[in-house]
Amino acid sequence: MTSPRSLRPRRRHPGRSVTRSAKVTAGLVIVAVFVVAAIVGPMLAPYSPSALSTAVLQPPSWSHLLGTTQTGQDVLSQLLAGTRSSLLVGFLAGGGATLLAIAIGLTSGYLGGLSDELLSTLSNVFIVIPGLPLLIVLAGYLKGGSDLVIALVIAATSWAFGARILRAQTLSFRGRDFVLAARASGESTFRIIVTEILPNELGIIASGLLFSVILAILTQSSLAFLGLGDPSSWSWGTMLYWAQNNEALTVGAWWWFIPPGLCIALFGAGLALCNFGIDELINPRLRTGRAVAR
Repeated sequence: MTSPRSLRPRRRHPGRSVTRSAKVTAGLVIVAVFVVAAIVGPMLAPYSPSALSTAVLQPPSWSHLLGTTQTGQDVLSQLLAGTRSSLLVGFLAGGGATLLAIAIGLTSGYLGGLSDELLSTLSNVFIVIPGLPLLIVLAGYLKGGSDLVIALVIAATSWAFGARILRAQTLSFRGRDFVLAARASGESTFRIIVTEILPNELGIIASGLLFSVILAILTQSSLAFLGLGDPSSWSWGTMLYWAQNNEALTVGAWWWFIPPGLCIALFGAGLALCNFGIDELINPRLRTGRAVAR
């Protein structure tokens, strides 16, 4: 009798294919630099990010490599401390949203019937609800919440789109021979979803994770910029909030608001480059320099 494993579609080695891409290599380098900065940066900061001094609005110099704020705080120290907070929220919220999308999307697509209707309705409700206004309301209610609370709020409101994509992909796998064979051999529903369907959707899941991390960092920065975060907890968004409140643009203190904005853009670009490589792995038609057999 043919085993379910022999009917399963042959999976490529994603790590070997992806790492050959120059885009992915550049993206991984950028992301790695930020991750290292988040881990060791606060310990290497030359000053306390909240320490006041008489060096008010000083441009970049040897004493303060990225200048100082209106109260004499060191911008570089704030940037290093904010990197840890922003990346922590990004990865926690992105990971939480991806886990919810996997659980709901795969379960809905495989089970079908009433379960699919209920879970699909739940996903549609979260897709239709305007995300940012809901986040503003929740963040305003939880004003002063920790990074973990902000990450949970973002994850709870940003999983629905990924769940819809995974549900559609699972529907296409549900009737495949290797799934039908696994079901006929008596494997449990949980085992079929985890060992037969999930591995074939890892590319889509990885792409969704990167998108969720970018979205979470942008969302957290937006909330902090609007003053809905904890102003005493340093993040890239908090730096932009204080720069805007103290009219850094008006007084020409470009060194105050450009570094956090540039960090958000660079980290997002690094994740986007990694995502391009994953897209090329998922869709062979996107691979340059290779002929695709029709």
